[in-house]
Amino acid sequence: MTEDPHDWETATRLVRGGLNRSSHGEMTEALYLTQSFSYDTAESADERFSGAAPGFIYARYGSPTVQMFEDRLALLEGAQACRATASGMAAVHLAMTGLIRAGDHVVSGKALFGSCRWILNTWAPRFGIETSFVDAPDLAAWRAAVRPNTKLFFLETPANPLLEICDVAAICALAKAIGAKVVVDNVFATPIYQSPLKLGADIVVYSATKHIDGQGRVMGGAILGDAALMEESYKDMARHTGPAISPFNAWILLKGLETLDLRVRRQTQTATALADLIAEHPRVKACRYPTRSDHPQYAIAQRQMTGGGTLIAFDVGTRAAAFRVLNALQIIDISNNLGDAKSMATHPSTTTHRSMSEEQRLEIGLTDGWVRLSVGLEGEADLARDIGRALDGLLANGL
Repeated sequence: MTEDPHDWETATRLVRGGLNRSSHGEMTEALYLTQSFSYDTAESADERFSGAAPGFIYARYGSPTVQMFEDRLALLEGAQACRATASGMAAVHLAMTGLIRAGDHVVSGKALFGSCRWILNTWAPRFGIETSFVDAPDLAAWRAAVRPNTKLFFLETPANPLLEICDVAAICALAKAIGAKVVVDNVFATPIYQSPLKLGADIVVYSATKHIDGQGRVMGGAILGDAALMEESYKDMARHTGPAISPFNAWILLKGLETLDLRVRRQTQTATALADLIAEHPRVKACRYPTRSDHPQYAIAQRQMTGGGTLIAFDVGTRAAAFRVLNALQIIDISNNLGDAKSMATHPSTTTHRSMSEEQRLEIGLTDGWVRLSVGLEGEADLARDIGRALDGLLANGL
């Protein structure tokens, strides 16, 4: 009986999915550092460019290494097709602009990464595209925002930075009823804990820079969905605008996938414990973590996520207090990245969401006291001591 990779467990898909060995039989996936490819004859070049014959043409269009990464991630996600990009924001930009045209209308959750908000607020209007921002957990708000020319719903869940969660299945059902497409940024949940395509989404995007690499080495992004939609909406646009990932970065991400499940589950175990520690500290005003029953959208998280993930957000009241906590950390790094093997914390108002106006930040509840913590692979007791000591310092200094 021939093995069907679609029947494999997640761990097996992450190690062996998309494997395409050369004639040399290498154990680790081959890294093809080449810009272009040669053809046996002028006729064979003609056939490849026309699409009549398979094969690679130019690294901006694809390469064997990139294709292995795309095939493996697609197998994990349960998608028919994947297109890798140079960064997560390249993936978000391509995913959205490939589906909309001048005169179209977008509905999006208010709680977004700062650069995503910039695309919809500043970039898209230059091309005649309007966006309505809604409270993503409120399904009635999505319904009320719909116009006759609404073509796209865009959402992050859990959202950056306060881990707001929205009902993907319900939003997708609404979109399908009006003929709109749904793009879900799934980076916080990771493909380990949430499957937007199974919930009805048309397209899923990732910053592979985060958990998929997981070790702070390279940048990358990915768009996944139905093969026909991917071909129609993104093939030509990606070829001609050039958001291509380098084969080296794709190779690093391919190797990162091998340990994704192990890393994310271990980090989540620690994050769950730290969220309880942080929430119970007398100086913390609020703590957000998807699997805590006090999360505002806990019931939704229970339906569509199988784990809480590696991110925690907590509010210590003021910018001065948040800075004091960050500056007191001795193990955890101050960094705006996330999903790394190394734990890191950031002050979103002055870093990741700085491009948003104060009014926009307040709309999503992002006041200056919030800290976002990305939990890594360090020992749980060490991280608990580090964050506990930093929070205790607020009490000692009357902040």
